[in-house]
Amino acid sequence: MQCLAMDNTLDRLGQTIKAALPASVTGTEVVRGELTVTNKAADIVKLATFLRDDRACQFICIIDVTAIDWPGRERRFDAIYHFLSPRLNQRIRVKIEAGEDTPIPSIIGVYPGADWFERETYDLYGVLFTGHPDVRRLLTDYGFEGNRRLHHRRDDREPRSSRIPQVVKPARRTVTPDRLAGLGFARPVERGCSTRADGCGSASYSLLHPGILLPVIPSEQI
Repeated sequence: MQCLAMDNTLDRLGQTIKAALPASVTGTEVVRGELTVTNKAADIVKLATFLRDDRACQFICIIDVTAIDWPGRERRFDAIYHFLSPRLNQRIRVKIEAGEDTPIPSIIGVYPGADWFERETYDLYGVLFTGHPDVRRLLTDYGFEGNRRLHHRRDDREPRSSRIPQVVKPARRTVTPDRLAGLGFARPVERGCSTRADGCGSASYSLLHPGILLPVIPSEQI
C-alpha cells in the first residue's frame, strides 16, 4: 500500500509538471517508485527552472548529469538528469533524447553544481552542451582518441570539431624535486622521504602527492 501511495504521489507530480509545461514535456512515467520526465532538449533550462522554483517541486539539489548511448537509435543519446527535493523528500529523473549533433543548453545558470557533471558527460560521451562557460575535458587526456565525437566525422564532411567549443590545451609542466622544493614542498630523497624544505625541524616527511605531506616515523622509534 505504501508503494502504491508513493507511485500515485509521483504520478500526480508528473502530471503537474506536464500541465505546467505542455509544449516542453513529452511524457512522464513512474516505474519502480521512480518518476521520469521526458523533455525536449531545447527546453531543458525552462524545465530545470520550474523544478527548482515551483512550490509543488522544490528540487533545489542536482544529483548528477550523465548519458546513455544507444548506437542503433537515430537519436542515439539519452541525456539524464537527476534532481532531489529535500523538503518533499522526492527525487526525479529528466531524460532528453539527443542526436550526435543535437546541442543541449547548459543548466549551469540554474544549477551551478551541474558544471563538472556536464563536462564529464561531454568528455565521455561527446554530448554537446551550449552556453557552458568552461567546456573542457575532465577525465580523459588531451591525446585520448577513443571518443570519435571529440574529433572528426567518419566521412569527408565538415569536421564536428569546428562546431564544438574550442579548447585550449594547457601547457605541460614537468614537476621535479627542485621545483617542488622551490614551491615550499618537501624535497624527495632516497626511500621516498625528506626533511622539511624550510629547514625547520628535523622531522621526516613522505611525499605522496605534491600537496600532501605525511610524517614518517623512523623505525628505531617504533
